[in-house]
Amino acid sequence: MTDVLRRGRGSLAFSFLVQGVAFALLVTRIPAIQDRYGVSDALLPVFLAAVPVLAGIGSVTTERLVKRVPPSRVLRWSQPVVLLALLGVGAGDHMAVLGVALAAFGLAVGGLDASMNMLGVSLQRAYGRSIMLGFHAAYSLGGIVGASLAWVGARGEPALWVSYLPVVVVLLPSALVGSRWYVDRGGSPGAEGAEGEGGGAGASTWLLPLCLVMTVAYIGDSTVSNWSAKYLQDVLGSSEQLATVPYNLYMVTTLLGRAVGDVGVRRFGAVVVVRAGALVAAVGFAVVAGAPGAWVGMLGFTLLGLGLCVLVPQTFAAAGRRAFESGSPGASDAAVARLNVFNYVGFLIGSPLVGALGDAWSYRGAMLVPMVLVLVTLVPARSFAARPDRYGGGHERSRAADVGRGSDGL
Repeated sequence: MTDVLRRGRGSLAFSFLVQGVAFALLVTRIPAIQDRYGVSDALLPVFLAAVPVLAGIGSVTTERLVKRVPPSRVLRWSQPVVLLALLGVGAGDHMAVLGVALAAFGLAVGGLDASMNMLGVSLQRAYGRSIMLGFHAAYSLGGIVGASLAWVGARGEPALWVSYLPVVVVLLPSALVGSRWYVDRGGSPGAEGAEGEGGGAGASTWLLPLCLVMTVAYIGDSTVSNWSAKYLQDVLGSSEQLATVPYNLYMVTTLLGRAVGDVGVRRFGAVVVVRAGALVAAVGFAVVAGAPGAWVGMLGFTLLGLGLCVLVPQTFAAAGRRAFESGSPGASDAAVARLNVFNYVGFLIGSPLVGALGDAWSYRGAMLVPMVLVLVTLVPARSFAARPDRYGGGHERSRAADVGRGSDGL
């Protein structure tokens, strides 16, 4: 069983990494995509908003789908669709092709995100200790790799499909091979069927605070990804080259924070880690808003990476654990799928919110709004506490009950 869990953990971490690469390759090449298809500035937001909307639909669909098939099967076939849709974005030459490719990308991403986190939550339950942050660290690493590949591709100015094709050729078969070792709930590879209906109105009530935290986390994340470069250049007077640095710093510190975050959860508990992350993120937004120059602004964005990085993985973990405690493994999957929708809600709110406030008021003032929202999450952070009778020490099962003790590596 230990070997099964170890292989399952490694294969799932690889899927997170592949998803990070694919998403980064899409979002970092948006200007090139716009040029290739002749998408106007007025029409571009419509295309960009359609992806998270369709991803939300894909997540809701996955909630229903996993009642009949295991999450591992959804993940096994949604990941290739994401990669092929990415290639379609790069290979098309008509607006209709772009629309179809982005629609496929969005729907598949919703299923992919939901099923990946379902498997992560069930694996963490099998291990009996926090490992969710490690999976999301793999996603961050994939984002860095994808952004670096996009930079190389943009430098040589090849056609989009030329820069996308080698990545898809390598990652698609690798992901399919790795999918052989996915572990569904119960610690079995590719377990058939799903249990439970995901709870009713009661489940929705306790899930609401976690939905709030998820939304706020992605409002903060989208603020950094969409506005850090513009803020540094237009507000803090940096050069165009220096303005590209904050997002890279944010991604690196996100990776570092997630790489060590599981240790913090095991030592201090999820509530303490989430509240500490929220406070650090709030300080980061305050530093950005008040920065006298570019270098202080970059310090603020660095703090944002360290703070925000813990919120999303722990929110998924808390939702899955609480649903399982109140129902069945099927209830856990349903809660993760519902919560995942608020990933896309935060993404849709964050960028337009900061842009509207920046135009109507000031961009410094606009940075204070996500700061306040992050501080609000200190209250629902108590929802991350586990029941003592299920997890010893208030946040995880006793070390004596750990599955695969001494085999922490992927």
